[in-house]
Amino acid sequence: MSDPHAHTHAHSHSHAPANFDRAFAIGIALNIAFVVIEGFYGWKVDSLALLADAGHNLSDVAGLLLAWGGAMAARLRPNARHTWGWKRASVLAAFANAVLLLMAIGGLAWEAIGRLRLGVGLVQEQGVTIMAVAGVGIFINTATALLFMRGGEADLNIRGAFLHMAADALVSLGVVIAGALTLWMGWVWLDPVVSLVIAAVIGVGTWGLFRQSLHLLFDGVPDSLDPQAVRALLAGLPGVTEVRDLHIWAPGTGQVALTAHLVMPEGGDDAFLQHAAEELHEHFDITHVTLQITRSPFAQACDLP
Repeated sequence: MSDPHAHTHAHSHSHAPANFDRAFAIGIALNIAFVVIEGFYGWKVDSLALLADAGHNLSDVAGLLLAWGGAMAARLRPNARHTWGWKRASVLAAFANAVLLLMAIGGLAWEAIGRLRLGVGLVQEQGVTIMAVAGVGIFINTATALLFMRGGEADLNIRGAFLHMAADALVSLGVVIAGALTLWMGWVWLDPVVSLVIAAVIGVGTWGLFRQSLHLLFDGVPDSLDPQAVRALLAGLPGVTEVRDLHIWAPGTGQVALTAHLVMPEGGDDAFLQHAAEELHEHFDITHVTLQITRSPFAQACDLP
């Protein structure tokens, strides 16, 4: 006879490498160097676009530090008081990173609007300096983004780092274009306008990170999963007549967990549990599965239909 309270746990570590310490260290060093370069020349030529981008890159350094701290905390081993370990730290890091960027965007937009109202812009001769410095930014941001490209599919924290660096490379390209047009056409108003475009581009990407990380903080089902499809898979397993108390959440940014009660009048065995875990992993990449088998429902279900 099968155990009416049988459980199974399935773990998979086939994702991208979990240790990005070297990538974080290189990315932070590169971006600190670029902040110094961009901030100095932005101050020297009084370019809001360069100063704004330097401020944003400084916030990126803080964001990379947050993401690195979250990734390191997530690798700490569980203990009796923290049975999930510290995996939630990666979600908190992604959320804090998003909040930091949204605050920086607000300050950037406010200053740009102020300069437009006052008619303050670049003089034509500043275009060459802007183009040269932003060109360095394209190289540094692209190189940093490539360091995190492989891990973005499996981890929201790493994906946040990759998307921000990739967006920064595009922003630096926009600054180069603004400098070229200022040099060519003498459009002194273009500098604050480009700053507003920078704020908009960063805002779009940051809002997605903010929304997803906040969703995960409240144990929401990850966006990549359809909970109804998961329920349908479980309900379609041999011998299952009802799926109850289905819960899906992400303990950290790189792992998905599931618990459920399966009503099976004929009972189930270890082979069934192993098959169920393998199906959930194969179709939905759920790596931590706990299933309880009951021959009949013995308690009121707590989940939605």
